[in-house]
Amino acid sequence: MREVAFIKQNKEKWLEFEQAIFGKSKKNPDEMANLYIQLMNDLSYAQTYYPKSKTVVYLNHLASQIYQKIYKTKRTEKNRFLYFFKTEVPLVVYEYKRYLLYAFVLFFVTVSIGIFSAKYDADFVRLILGDEYVNMTLENIKDGNPVAVYKSGSNWGSFVGITFNNLFVGAKCYLYGLFAGIGTFIVFLQNCIMLGSFQYFFYQQGVFWQSVRGIWIHGSMEIFAIVIEASAGFILGASILFPRTYSRMNSFKIGFKNSMKIFLSTFPFTISAGFLEGFITRYSIDMPNWLSSFIILFTLSIIAFYYLVYPFIVHRKVFASNG
Repeated sequence: MREVAFIKQNKEKWLEFEQAIFGKSKKNPDEMANLYIQLMNDLSYAQTYYPKSKTVVYLNHLASQIYQKIYKTKRTEKNRFLYFFKTEVPLVVYEYKRYLLYAFVLFFVTVSIGIFSAKYDADFVRLILGDEYVNMTLENIKDGNPVAVYKSGSNWGSFVGITFNNLFVGAKCYLYGLFAGIGTFIVFLQNCIMLGSFQYFFYQQGVFWQSVRGIWIHGSMEIFAIVIEASAGFILGASILFPRTYSRMNSFKIGFKNSMKIFLSTFPFTISAGFLEGFITRYSIDMPNWLSSFIILFTLSIIAFYYLVYPFIVHRKVFASNG
């Protein structure tokens, strides 16, 4: 079929889709799901026979809008804030789950680079962390508290200062994705190499477990959140580099909107990590092993469940109810 005939044949149907999307006609969730299936069939046909045409761009845009509309019509919560975290973010995370995988693979690779660099280069830790910090930590180790640095300052002062710093680092990790993802890669690389060398330094000094008990009380959420923020930065960069059937500007708008949701979702975890670092970590040396281990595993489980398990649960629930 020629493209002109294809458009003429389906024009009225597509106009109905537009009216459903932009609120000119009311559709229940089942009707919206049915429209989405029909539109995906048309899009598949157009991609096959008219791959470089504006028809494909148009249908792709309609499909993405209906996809979002399905979820919005299923909303029953009156609390927009609750809906954002309970439904909207998990669905976006599910849609971009491969970027989380890329970020975690990069995390483990770059942390390993930091570990091996510190192992085979005696001056690497000082290069990364600075002489002043290393010398101070060595003194703390001699005094029997490797993580005494977390006792400096008041509880509230530490909480506020640390939280703002972590939010700033996360914002850089995300927003530098505007530089085609390269900026995110550089910021993420620096932080992961620093983490690997930092942790290996304590291992070299024979106080690895003491450092783990202190650092990871807040680090479980803090570091995990940075990985998620990096994945959001990569989504942003990919929307610029790989527009697929969208125009580059439309691709960027969609990528920015969705990646921003993922980035904003990390704020409660980053703030919680700052609270733990300001109020709890400083007492890690005095805690029984079971308590510090419980805090670490509990906080890690919460954030891991939210980003790695819960999106699959929400996605399955939404599509089951629409099916």
